[in-house]
Amino acid sequence: MPIRVLPPNVAAKIAAGEVVERPVSVAKELVENAIDAGADDIRIQIMDGGRRLVQVSDDGQGIPTDEIELAFARHATSKIRSADDLYQIRTLGFRGEALASIAAVSQLTLSTRTRQENVGTSVRFEGGDLVRRESVARPPGTLVKVENLFYNTPARLKFLRTEATESGHISRLVSSYALAYPEKRFTLQNNQRMSLRTTGTGDQYDVLVTLYGLDTAERMLEIERRQDEEPIQVWGYIGAPSLHRSNGQDIIFFVNRRWIQDRSLSYAVNEAYRTLIPERRYPILLLNIRMPPQEVDVNIHPTKREVRFRNPREVFRTVQRAVRSKLMSQHPVPKVQMPAERSQQGRHGRDSLTPDQSRLALDLHRTADMDGERISSFSRPPSAARLPMLRVVGQVAQTYIIAEGPGGMYLIDQHAAHERIRYETLKAQQQASQIASQELLEPQSITANPQQAELLKDNLEILEAYGFKIRPSEGTTFSVERVPANLHGESISAALWEMLDAAMEDSEGFSWEDQALITLSCHTAIRAGQTLSVGEMRDLVRQLEQSDLPHSCPHGRPTMVHLSQAQLEKEFGRR
Repeated sequence: MPIRVLPPNVAAKIAAGEVVERPVSVAKELVENAIDAGADDIRIQIMDGGRRLVQVSDDGQGIPTDEIELAFARHATSKIRSADDLYQIRTLGFRGEALASIAAVSQLTLSTRTRQENVGTSVRFEGGDLVRRESVARPPGTLVKVENLFYNTPARLKFLRTEATESGHISRLVSSYALAYPEKRFTLQNNQRMSLRTTGTGDQYDVLVTLYGLDTAERMLEIERRQDEEPIQVWGYIGAPSLHRSNGQDIIFFVNRRWIQDRSLSYAVNEAYRTLIPERRYPILLLNIRMPPQEVDVNIHPTKREVRFRNPREVFRTVQRAVRSKLMSQHPVPKVQMPAERSQQGRHGRDSLTPDQSRLALDLHRTADMDGERISSFSRPPSAARLPMLRVVGQVAQTYIIAEGPGGMYLIDQHAAHERIRYETLKAQQQASQIASQELLEPQSITANPQQAELLKDNLEILEAYGFKIRPSEGTTFSVERVPANLHGESISAALWEMLDAAMEDSEGFSWEDQALITLSCHTAIRAGQTLSVGEMRDLVRQLEQSDLPHSCPHGRPTMVHLSQAQLEKEFGRR
């Protein structure tokens, strides 16, 4: 087939497809333009998930009337002058493609006025063609009204999701930029109903309260910005380990106030929370990352949602260190909430959020009961991670140890508590290359499937460092000759299968070392249903008091809950 130059309208639609993937792409470009224009008040309206309408108005500097048509030319921008500027971007937009791309696949009306002009100007584009230009009376700033998105590319409409899904993406976008720019007022109307309104006080915590509700915001831990001259600064708010979700959408990063998505930073955060929250759960977190503009390349993706760091390992370490150190210093004890308290909390916190609140708020306003999976919340004790001295009282259901401490009663899960003790003991032994092991009187034979067998063969040396001695036998059969101390009977094969299953299910970010520690701590710990003497219970509690992170097991489950003396007195009608 002969090579041909594409017609301008076809080329424009192809280019638009790189920038405008769905309605949220339109909202993102327009909101970022409003921020770059210095707006203090940004108002977004959407209808039908953004298909029928995405409208953004602001009180920014506006576009001079003689530059309006130029703003719709491809690669026209006021934000960079030369190629050198690309290496130190200080604005959110800079590619000069947004308006041209959006206009190519919609019916777009722009109305604007600068403060130096006495009258505003309105222009109308349909499918990228200018069809109307007129003078209008309007306040300074800009309004962009995008109607009937993809009306001239119906195939693109077929790939859009439901109205609720598309609205959710836009809500999450607006919520995120409200967090990044707390000094600006954001409002979002969805199908003419108010969905989000922030006050623009400049305090990020105020936006947290608006989006998440007071109850959740109060359980966020603040990472304060350091006052030193380190090139990479990290600050923000991270959720206590009780605030975890089924997906990672509430892990939010801002790099130089740009909302980004970065898998390596998400991995750094998940690693920081490892053993503090349950497996396959994700924390709630927002972090501000500030670095010299020349240290980050924001020009690697048409929609600017991804960036590339010049020194990614240093950014990774800085983020992980900031999160982990905060969690280590303030890891609180779960406090039991009585039904009356949860009801009162709902009336004053979660239930005040509107149904159309951002996806961020919609997902988080239910976290007090953890999607029905948990009935405890976290109270922040005056001390850091260490436990107070506890007095053992007894055992319930051969599973929970009852103890008395300052301020009330503690219920301790004996298996989870011993898991934490075993985990830290094994980790210290592994670091000193002193994990105790025992030879089996008779080798134990296990047979794996071909994929499991390959995994096992590739990692025999790692397992040997944790006390195993396993030799390949015939085919996919292996002979287990030595195992870690306290691992015996059926627990031997169970532990190996557990590690193999985890390796096969979670190839990305999987660590045999971490999984070995977690698995062995579980299979060598005291079990639920095991009767303990008073002496054994006292010894377990003493060891737990000395551990570094006594409040959760390596799987992230709480080791204890706290029922305060005030709660006891209230339940018995004493106050």
